[in-house]
Parts: sequence; structure tokens; C-alpha cells
Amino acid sequence: MRTHPGEVYVQRRSGHTREGLGSAGMGVRLPEAARRFLADQRMLVIGGHDAAGSIWASPLHGPPGFLRAEGEREVIAETAPAAGDPLEGSFATPSPIGALAIEPATRRRMRINGTGHGRDGRLAIAADQIFANCPKHITPREVHGAADPGPPAPGSDRLSREQLRFVAGADTFFIATAADGHGVDVSHRGGEPGFVTGRSATTLSWPEYRGNAMYMTLGNLHVQPRCGLLFVDWTGARPALQLTGRASIDWDPGRVAEHPGAERVVDFVIDRVVETPGHALVWRSL
Repeated sequence: MRTHPGEVYVQRRSGHTREGLGSAGMGVRLPEAARRFLADQRMLVIGGHDAAGSIWASPLHGPPGFLRAEGEREVIAETAPAAGDPLEGSFATPSPIGALAIEPATRRRMRINGTGHGRDGRLAIAADQIFANCPKHITPREVHGAADPGPPAPGSDRLSREQLRFVAGADTFFIATAADGHGVDVSHRGGEPGFVTGRSATTLSWPEYRGNAMYMTLGNLHVQPRCGLLFVDWTGARPALQLTGRASIDWDPGRVAEHPGAERVVDFVIDRVVETPGHALVWRSL
């Protein structure tokens, strides 16, 4: 398992040690169960850097089979970031990528980190880290159909009132982080609607709960605050909302106590907001 000082710091501050944490379930090869899981998926969230070095999380959609494994450690997506997506063109040459395949209906998810390369309208991921995650904080949903969301809003350096309302009602978002020399990672955050607070048009906050105790996301943020957030409209009525900015971890006990069960709070300051056009999926809660 790749580790860096940020992960170790967060683990120890959270009361954990390296013993008992780490590489269980990790690998660099795709077992048969992982291949079958990928072949069934309809959505993949990827993370990477744009030309300016900002980090974004972007959605990819397709019918079952749009993801497939090739060889021992390569994953092929039969689509690439849509036109207008911040990561459009980011993988014209091999570049660090993080990916998360998630199946809300069964609350299963798989992270694939490595190098991405766009080829003939497809995206190939050469994995150097593959692992499953626990099902905590995933709202069960299943695909109900396809949608063509309305046109995106112009990009901005702040959230509109409508976008703030959308974020405030979310029960899920995705976060892409990176640490120099350790690649890009994409993870999931979930809670009751309202768990993400819009403190202003440029600042969001959310509580962090105990997960798998690996602290890859928080470890990355400790050493590199740049990150990207993705909010998906599960009804398919609006484009995906993508944010890039900087996050910081607040360990203040008084503030953490405002969120029962939380271990810390994360604050996110927005640098840029975009809405991604393109087709989406309609999901319904189970």
C-alpha cells in the first residue's frame, strides 16, 4: 500500500496506528469478481488535473458493459469526459487518475487509481491500486432510466442561489484529491440531506465520520488542500455540478460536537464552479 505522511498524521490524530490498517483487500490486479462488478456498472466517477493544475471530479455514464477489464490491471471506459467538462482533454497524454465505480443499489464501490490515457474516444486506466470500500453512508438507489439535463449555467467563482439549494439538499457527493508522488484518488461522502452546509456562496462545510480508517482522502488534504467536488442530480433533471478549490480539516472539539458521530469537519473554499452538459441517468431511491 502507498502511504504518505498525511495519511499517517490523520490516522494517529484520529486515535489509530498503522498496525491493523492498510493493504487488506488492496491489489494491482483485477480479480474475476472485480471484472464482473465493473461490467455491470452504469457510472464511473473520475478525478484528475486540468491544464492549470486544478483538481476536478467528473462523471462518466454508459449502459452496462461500458466499463470492462482488459488484461490483469487495465480498465477501459467506452466514453470520456464530455465536451465542456473541466477534464476534457486532460488524458490526451498519460496522466494520474483516480476512479470510483459505485453501485448504489447494493452499496458496493471500488476504487481504481493509476494512470489514465484517452484513446479513440475511450479512456484507458492502467491501475496500480485497486480496492473495495465499506458500504457506509451510501444511499441505496437503482437506475430508472436516462435523461438529457438542461443546459449548463455559465462557469463562475461562486455558487448561485439555486446551486446552493441543490447542494443543501444533497445526500451524496464525490471528492477527488491528490498528493504529490501518490497519484489521484476519488472517494464518496454521504449523509442525510443537509449534511453539506453552504456557509456562503464560496464556502462549504461537511462533517467527517468514521469510515475504513485508511484516511486516504483526509491524508491527501492534509498535505495538499486542492481538491474537486462533484454533486450529481440523481433525478437527471439538471447537469452535474462540479467544484474545484481548497479544503482544510477542522479538529475543534466544540465544532465537531455539533455533528453527532462526526470525528472532524472539513471546510471547502471554492475557486471555480461549472455545470457539465451531457446525458445523465435517472435514479430512484430504494
